[in-house]
Amino acid sequence: MLSRRNPQLNAHGELIHLLSIEGLPREVLTHILDTAGTFLSVNQREVKKVPLLRGKSVFNLFFENSTRTRTTFEIAAKRLSADVINLDIARSSTAKGESLLDTIANLSAMHADMFVVRHGESGAPYLIAQHCAPHVHVVNAGDGRHAHPTQGLLDLYAIRHYKHDFSRLTVAIVGDIVHSRVARSDIHGLTTLGVPEVRVVGPRTLVPGDLRSMGVRVCHDMAEGIAGADVIIMLRLQNERMSGAMLPSAAEFAKTFGLTPEKLALARPDAIVMHPGPINRGVEIDSSVADGAASVILPQVTFGIAVRMAVMSIIAGNEA
Repeated sequence: MLSRRNPQLNAHGELIHLLSIEGLPREVLTHILDTAGTFLSVNQREVKKVPLLRGKSVFNLFFENSTRTRTTFEIAAKRLSADVINLDIARSSTAKGESLLDTIANLSAMHADMFVVRHGESGAPYLIAQHCAPHVHVVNAGDGRHAHPTQGLLDLYAIRHYKHDFSRLTVAIVGDIVHSRVARSDIHGLTTLGVPEVRVVGPRTLVPGDLRSMGVRVCHDMAEGIAGADVIIMLRLQNERMSGAMLPSAAEFAKTFGLTPEKLALARPDAIVMHPGPINRGVEIDSSVADGAASVILPQVTFGIAVRMAVMSIIAGNEA
């Protein structure tokens, strides 16, 4: 039975689904990050497997394309010894008109233990969590513009790995904020873990007006936004989600908000640069920065496997 207070937690406050970082207590986030740290060593072994999900079936339901996220979830589940089923959504019954909940009911009848869901509609993973069997766990792999909790968690892990102490940091999130579920997940996670200053940086057309209520500082000037920052998280322009012309051009955006070595020099000397991918080189980030000493973009991908292993192992170990 789902908790009325938070549908992700059982009556004991334990994580049974991961639907959003929003509303999760600091202790739960810290537990996930700590657990992910123990799995990094697994990924460095010759035999990269532990038996924590042996006998469990994990269904990857990606109603939107995402090679990186789907692949890292698949790797994570297999390293936990789970059986992984990748549903071909383009040829599935949903493409023939079957409802989402009927699809879930049929997959549940195939003895699914966990659904990893990516969907274009905000709230779809919540709907699935409300209607699946009590023993089935749901992980949100990105829903609409709403949330991308495992990307947020791996970003938090990367920041803690390189900066250690959240309580002294200035973090700047730059780019297409309005369409970014990653930005929302990052903001919720950073503020929950005690980051004193979170800035969102971008043109007025790409920064929602309600973000100040989330405890962030809104900047429409790149120099102001990244000055003295310890962490810079760059976001790509999500042209596929834009309706109408929200920018003069990609070139104009690159000139004003693209991260170049000259702009990076405004941040702290030991600042790190992050990006959830895929990267649009020469638009939101210059290649010399993406491949430079400050970049931790590739380690983020490695951390993502460990974080997703942590999430799946934790929720599978808790009962509704």
